[in-house]
Amino acid sequence: MRALVVYCHPTGDSFNAGIRDLVMEKLREAGAETRLVDLYGEGFQPVLVAEEWTGYLDAPANRQPVETHCAALEWCDTLIFVYPTWWYGLPAMLKGWLDRVMLPDVAFLMPDGVNKTIRPGLQHITRMGVFTTCGASWWLTRFIGAPGRRTLMRGVGLLLHPKSRKVFAAHYLMDSSTPASRAKHLRRVSTQMDKLLRAKSAPAPQTKEVLS
Repeated sequence: MRALVVYCHPTGDSFNAGIRDLVMEKLREAGAETRLVDLYGEGFQPVLVAEEWTGYLDAPANRQPVETHCAALEWCDTLIFVYPTWWYGLPAMLKGWLDRVMLPDVAFLMPDGVNKTIRPGLQHITRMGVFTTCGASWWLTRFIGAPGRRTLMRGVGLLLHPKSRKVFAAHYLMDSSTPASRAKHLRRVSTQMDKLLRAKSAPAPQTKEVLS
């Protein structure tokens, strides 16, 4: 198992950092190879600038500014996100990582003369975990539509192996959380990680098609 953990929080002593540490511990116990991407820690630049947008379809040159991240995404078979939900969605830092790293010929294949829509490019990834914290309640988050969860679980999820295992856990009402509620959530994360790690590996995907 090769696990890529994408961690997104501006402070090192947050509850999200505790979730990250638990996730890493569970992966180590499972004997997984791991790579941790700390977006704030490395000072990741989330803005898709004009030059990158202009060359967005120019593969493989499009990946050069974020080559390390693209290589990690291609290396892993397990992808895990740990982040806070802000304004019901993804932090700008994490959204920018998706914008800049989930590129054509990395995360998906563009339409061509035969195919009229994009096709998945991450079918080597057979497991995905999403762990977040939300200031709002479960009811309010769902009323708004939970755009952050939908982006990852559905949007990114559709790019993975069709039989991939996905798990999700969120601590709602984080601003009024208590030691008991936080401990309960860590137990939930632990349980979800156990489910994720118990998942059988899906059959190896076919070689990614190369566009002319």
